[in-house]
Amino acid sequence: MIKNIIFDFGDIFINLDKQAPLLEMAKFGFTELTPELDTIFKEYEMGLMESDEFVNQLQAIFTSATKEQIKDAWNSIILDFPEERLKFIEKLKNDNQYRLFLLSNTNNLHIDKVKESMGIDRFNRFKNCFEVFYLSQEMKMRKPNADIYEFVLKENNLIADETFFIDDSKENADSASKLGIHCWNLQVGKEDVLETLRHL
Repeated sequence: MIKNIIFDFGDIFINLDKQAPLLEMAKFGFTELTPELDTIFKEYEMGLMESDEFVNQLQAIFTSATKEQIKDAWNSIILDFPEERLKFIEKLKNDNQYRLFLLSNTNNLHIDKVKESMGIDRFNRFKNCFEVFYLSQEMKMRKPNADIYEFVLKENNLIADETFFIDDSKENADSASKLGIHCWNLQVGKEDVLETLRHL
C-alpha cells in the first residue's frame, strides 16, 4: 500500500522549456554539451559551486557573453506553473492520506527565477504542501544517483515498497525503481500530475 509520494518539480508541476537555454546560449557560442560544460552544470546542481562561480566559469568559456546574458539564458528554461496543479497538490496535502515530499535537481538561479515567476506567495503555498522540500543543490546530491533516494528514504523512515515516485526522466525513475520504489515516469505533454491518484 502506498503511503508516501515523492514528486519531481520541473515538468511535473512547473512547465519547462529544456531547449531554451541551449538556444539562448547558442547566441554566444554554445554548439554542444561538452564534457567540461556537463561537469560544470552537474557540479552547480549538486551545490559544489556558488552561483557567482558558476556564471564566471561559463563566462570564461563564452567570453562574448555578459553575466546577465548567461543568467537569462540559464533561466530561460523556467515557464509557467498552472494554477490547477497548485490546487491539486494543496488538496492532496489537505486530504492527509499520504506523506508528500518534493525531490528536485535544481540550483539557486533556477529557484530564484521560479520564485519571481510564481510570486513568493504562490511559491510558499506550494512549498508548504510538502513534509520536506528537497533540492539537489542543498543536498550535495543529484538524481539519478542512488544515494539521493537512499537518503530520502532513510531520513524519513520510508519503506521503498510503500513509496511512489513521479519524475519526467526515465533515467531517474529507473534508478529509483531499482531500490524497490514504485515509479511513474510521467510523459510530458501526454500525461499530467493531476492524474497521480490513478497511477497509485
